[in-house]
Amino acid sequence: MNPSQVLLLAFLIGVIAGLRSLTAPAVVAWAAHRNWLDLHNTPFSFMGSTAAVVIFTLLAVLELIADQLPSTPNRTKPMGLIPRIILGGLCGAAVAASGV
Repeated sequence: MNPSQVLLLAFLIGVIAGLRSLTAPAVVAWAAHRNWLDLHNTPFSFMGSTAAVVIFTLLAVLELIADQLPSTPNRTKPMGLIPRIILGGLCGAAVAASGV
């Protein structure tokens, strides 16, 4: 991948992480598992494992369900914002590592 593609993918995965915090890691895990992102020999190689794919996918589905509940707090409060920042950073770093 050339640097502009890496930046575009990192930006898009950041947008996804801003909407749903666990959808971005699920997408990155699936992409690494399908070898669309080359994360071999990087600190993020665990993202391509079958266990990571299953865990992140289940958590993303549970997040989609939980977000529909009336008791779910606002996403701009710290309990909703901090995971988005952390997981968005993790996914952006994984995308950047795959482009090196």
